[in-house]
Amino acid sequence: MNMKQNGLVNPQSTPGTCDQLQEMGDHYTSIGDQFQAQQCYEKAATLDPDASGPYVGLGILDLQKGNLDDAEIAFRVACRLDPNCSRVYAGMAMVAQKKTDYKKAFEMYLKCLELDTDNLAALLGLFQASCQMGSFAKVIHYLKIYLRMHPQDNSVKFTLAALYVREGHFERSSEVLLEILSVDPGNKDAENLLEEVDRKLSHTKQVGI
Repeated sequence: MNMKQNGLVNPQSTPGTCDQLQEMGDHYTSIGDQFQAQQCYEKAATLDPDASGPYVGLGILDLQKGNLDDAEIAFRVACRLDPNCSRVYAGMAMVAQKKTDYKKAFEMYLKCLELDTDNLAALLGLFQASCQMGSFAKVIHYLKIYLRMHPQDNSVKFTLAALYVREGHFERSSEVLLEILSVDPGNKDAENLLEEVDRKLSHTKQVGI
């Protein structure tokens, strides 16, 4: 790839601005060039010490390398600089999850979603943390918010239906599954779960619950 043709240049060849270097760092991170990404983020942080973005980038790099303590420090610095950055809390949540501190991961994913309800990665992280803790009410809440913005996302709908089953809300699960099957009649996962839900509903009626 010709970096100049794509509006990106080598961080060593030009001073650039903090935003430009941040963009370059994000690009290098996306293609797996951690060395160049780190150079960009470090230079961006030098140019604008009050910008949170470069520290988020450095935290992500440390997270990728498995340097969890360094990643946590970088995210904390970013949080101090910008306490309303959703990416900061997503990063802190991922560090906590890697450290198997699921309670903290859960709290950080919630903070991320409070700032950015459209963050699917945080939503999935919240779901994973909830599986470890056995509590799904908050996940259901944010899944419903996400689906209001992405009503055609059947994979998220299926997750919601499965959580309704876990919480004993069989009728709600049935409604969601029928929605999925109305637009995707060949969805075997939805068919199988609906059969299970119908059996549970039938049993519930038989015992008079």
